[in-house]
Order: sequence, then structure tokens, then C-alpha cells
Amino acid sequence: MRQASTNSLTSFRPWLASLFAAATLALTGCGYNDFQSLDETVKAAWADVLNQYQRRADLVPNIVATVKGEANFEQETLTKVIEARSRATSIQATPELVNDPEAFAKFQAAQGQLTSALSRLMVVAEQYPSLKANAAFQDLRVTLEGTENRITVARNKYIQTVADYNVKVRSVPTNFTAMIFGYKTKPSFTVQNEAQISVPPPVSFDKPASR
Repeated sequence: MRQASTNSLTSFRPWLASLFAAATLALTGCGYNDFQSLDETVKAAWADVLNQYQRRADLVPNIVATVKGEANFEQETLTKVIEARSRATSIQATPELVNDPEAFAKFQAAQGQLTSALSRLMVVAEQYPSLKANAAFQDLRVTLEGTENRITVARNKYIQTVADYNVKVRSVPTNFTAMIFGYKTKPSFTVQNEAQISVPPPVSFDKPASR
């Protein structure tokens, strides 16, 4: 009896191995493994975007504190930067945000407002010779410019990874796999907003002061 059970198990193993191999090939052929890889790539790219935005948000308090020391600085401009940072940092930027188009759009809009507010502040700062001569402020400007460039690079990488992922979701026959396993297209940064955000705040150390 035991010998028969052993023989039966032995003969079953090749069939089980074949079944496993067939299942693996089926998942590979239908794009399941590709979805796994692309999804992880999107998550990594999104994490980098968030890191760069956080890097910028961390700079703002130092910029504001430095500008506040300038007598008669345009308060409206300063207030808009503070408010824009508050809105941008109030949004909980989780990895799941890339699966929620509405929340993603709100996040994108808030970051765009902060970009605009910072850009305006830097333009106004050019009108104050003491700020232009302030080494700490100039260091912050250079750091901000570098951060904006990092944001642009990270955003562009995210846009490309999402494009690759979305093509897989929409293509035949992998779109059937997407439907079965719940893979949906992910939102990306819009062209209109990209044109705005991809331009770093102007940094001109040679512009004549005019007050």
C-alpha cells in the first residue's frame, strides 16, 4: 500500500511541475509579470517626486525667515508663499495617491501654486539690494534653483514610467490581464501644468535693483 502511494506521488510530481510551468508561462505571456515590474517602477518614481517636493517645502521656512528680515518687503508676496506651502504640505502624499486621479490633480495644483508663489517672491527680492547682497539668501536661492531642477527631472521620469504602465494597461492582450487583476491607468502631470512647473524660479544676480 505504501509503495503504491509513493509511486502515485512520484508520478504526480512531474504533472504538478508541468502545471506550474504552464501557469508561469501563461502569467508571463499575458503581461502579469510586466504589470508587477511597471507598477513598482511607477512607485519608485513617485517616491522620488515626493522627496524632491519635500526638499523644496523644507527650504521655504528658511527663505521666509530671511526675507522677513528685510524692511518693507512686499507682504502680499510673502503671505502667498506661506499659504501655498501650507496647502501643498496639507495634502497627504501617499503611494496610493497615484491611483486616485482627483486627489492627484489637487496635489498637482497645490504644488503648482507653490511654484508660482516662490517664483514671484524671487522676482520681488531682486528689487531689494540688501537681499541681493545677503549671502545666506543667495545660497538659499541657488539651493532652490537646484531643487526645482531636481523636481523637473523626477517629474519627467515619473511621466515616462506612467506612460509605459498605461500603454500596457490599454494594449491588447494585456488589457484583459489588467481587467482581471484590477490594474487601472494612473494619472500623470498635465502638459499645461508641466510647462509651468518645469521652469525654475528666475535667478538673476545681475539684474539692476530698482526701488
